[in-house]
Amino acid sequence: MAATAVDLSGLEDRTPRGIAGAFSRSIRAGALAPGERLPTVRDVAAELGVSPATVSAAWQALRRTGLVVSRGRAGTFVRDEPTAWLSPRQRGLVGAVPEASRLDLSRGTPDPALLPALGPALQRVSERAGTWAYQAEPVVPALRDVLAASWPYPVQTLTVADGATDGIARTLEHLVSFGDRVAVESPGFPPFFDLVEALGAEIVPLELDAEGVRPESLRRALATRPVAVLLQPRAHNPTGVSMSTARAAALARLVRRQRDDGPWIIEDDHSGWISTAPDVSLGTHLPDRVVHVRSYSKSHGPDLRIAALGGPSSLVDAIVARRMLGPAWTSRMVQTILLDLLTQARSLDEVSEARRQYYARQHTLCAALESRGVRTAVPDGINLWLPVADERKALLHLTTAGIRVAAGAPFLAPGDAGSPHIRVTSGLVPVEDADVAADALADAARGDG
Repeated sequence: MAATAVDLSGLEDRTPRGIAGAFSRSIRAGALAPGERLPTVRDVAAELGVSPATVSAAWQALRRTGLVVSRGRAGTFVRDEPTAWLSPRQRGLVGAVPEASRLDLSRGTPDPALLPALGPALQRVSERAGTWAYQAEPVVPALRDVLAASWPYPVQTLTVADGATDGIARTLEHLVSFGDRVAVESPGFPPFFDLVEALGAEIVPLELDAEGVRPESLRRALATRPVAVLLQPRAHNPTGVSMSTARAAALARLVRRQRDDGPWIIEDDHSGWISTAPDVSLGTHLPDRVVHVRSYSKSHGPDLRIAALGGPSSLVDAIVARRMLGPAWTSRMVQTILLDLLTQARSLDEVSEARRQYYARQHTLCAALESRGVRTAVPDGINLWLPVADERKALLHLTTAGIRVAAGAPFLAPGDAGSPHIRVTSGLVPVEDADVAADALADAARGDG
């Protein structure tokens, strides 16, 4: 057999799933390097005493995960890392290429079929958009007025950024210094962990329940004197939890009790327009300490790359001034497209229908799972945080079934062992396909097969 770093001598599970799991662990641990050739099917079959067809099935499962690629007669190779620009956490979230899975539920992206049509807005944008001076106001005034009218609380200053993560990153960069602490929900959005670590700060994890961050958890975090608290008030990624108005008030009371005005609160309302939960923000109670960021990626299109950012003038103006030394402003053409989408009846109806569709899909899939013995709370937004008996086995089971989901581990803050979960972009499962998806998800959650 060709030399390999994979020790198969003690492998008990010699099914395709077991063999694929052994090689998957070796690849992820770095024992098999990117670009390294896997041993031949016949060599592995001979060593394990199984048929070549069994090993071929294992290789097919690995290809579906995107871990390996076939190069014909040259053999099967560990995939060269094509996403070095992504952090290890985010690489763990990247789904398989479209042809590798019949159903990719790993991405956390909206259903393209439920996004509003851009054609009418694009036809009108050339008539209204234009930048005639580099020093012009960075926000189209008409868009600012529309944003302010829909904001969850009266806000001093509004600007726009190139997506929610851009706005949050710029806020953190202004507030956080090396050695500071930032409280972040766990489970939470992996890029937030990356941002805090990139700034040399320490992550203080926050626990959640069905109403949002637990007050006792925030109380413990505040005792560490964080400079910022990063929250997702609605359609929390990955859990789908939306904060209640009572919980927001309770958390605000805790922050208000802190000396020296307490930490800044940064809120990521990434799914606002497709969320069915009430609009909620700690800014209702702490307008001078909250930066609220509202994205339009899930509702109107990820490639628009635009989000609104509102908060106290003292902070928002400083963020805008620093941004003027870089990209300066978000394209006014994009701003005008968003303005059109937020004011035209057809687009408003399309987003409302998308919200209704996602609501129906979540309820239908959760009902189908419950009928199969897997009970989970119906989430808001497009993601489902599904508890599983064994994360690795669940991922491999679903991969074998042609379904790609995201591993749960990248969503946990450092030091948070958590319980095994997977994140399923359940908003991509049409109502008519719920039973088929539920069959595979329920089996994976129980560890069957």
